[in-house]
Amino acid sequence: MKSVAQPASTRLPPPQARRQRSDGVEARAHLVLAALQLFAEKGFSKTSTREIAQAAGANVAAISYYFGDKAGLYRAVFTEPLGKPCDDISRYQPVHLSLRQSLEGFIAGFLEPLKQGELAQQLTRLHFREMLEPTGLWAEQINSNIKPAHAALVEVLGRHLGVTRIDDDVHRLAFCITGLAMQMFISRDVIEAVRPQLIATPRAIDLWAIRLVDYAEAMIAVEAARRQSLAADKKKKP
Repeated sequence: MKSVAQPASTRLPPPQARRQRSDGVEARAHLVLAALQLFAEKGFSKTSTREIAQAAGANVAAISYYFGDKAGLYRAVFTEPLGKPCDDISRYQPVHLSLRQSLEGFIAGFLEPLKQGELAQQLTRLHFREMLEPTGLWAEQINSNIKPAHAALVEVLGRHLGVTRIDDDVHRLAFCITGLAMQMFISRDVIEAVRPQLIATPRAIDLWAIRLVDYAEAMIAVEAARRQSLAADKKKKP
C-alpha cells in the first residue's frame, strides 16, 4: 500500500531537530536565570553581557540570538519568570464568584511565586533596583499589568460592597488588600530570620494565603460597616 505523506504542519521534526529545539529552550532559560541573579545584584548598567554569558555557560552571541541585546534580555528577566499580574484576573474577577472565592483567587495567585523560593527573592530585589535605577520597565509594568489587575480588584470590591460609583475608599481598600500579600515578598528575609517555618514550604504559604483571605474579609467588613453607618447618619439628618 502506498503511504500517505503527512501535511507539513503536522509532521514531527526529526529527532536531531527536536533535540536542538529542546537545547535551545534550556540555553535561553539558563541565560534568563543567570541574568536575573546578576541584574538583581548589580543593576542593569553595571552588568555586562560577558558576565551573564559566563555565568550561564553560554556564548555572548547567544544573548543576541535569543534576546536581540542586553535590553531585550533585561526585559525578559523582568517580565517572564513569574508571569504578569493581569494574567491572574480571571481567577478573581468573574461575577459568579463569591467574595471569598474572589479573594482566594487573588491572594493565591499573588503568593504563588513565593513557592519558587530564591527566584522570587531575586525578582523582588530586581524590582526594587529598577525603582531606584529606572530603565522605564517599571513604569511600563505599572501601566500594562498592575493597573489592570488593580482595576479588576476594585471592580470586585465595589460589586460586593454594593457601590454604584467607585470612590477613593474602594481604591484604598484594594491597595490595603494588595499590601497584605505584597508584604510577604518585601519582608521575606525578616520572616525567615524571625519565624522561618511560616514560609518554608508550599503548604506553609498556602496556609498563609488562607489567613490573608480571612484578614481581607475583615477589612472589607469594616469598610462595609463604615459605609452603612454613614448612610444611616445621612437618613437621620433633616
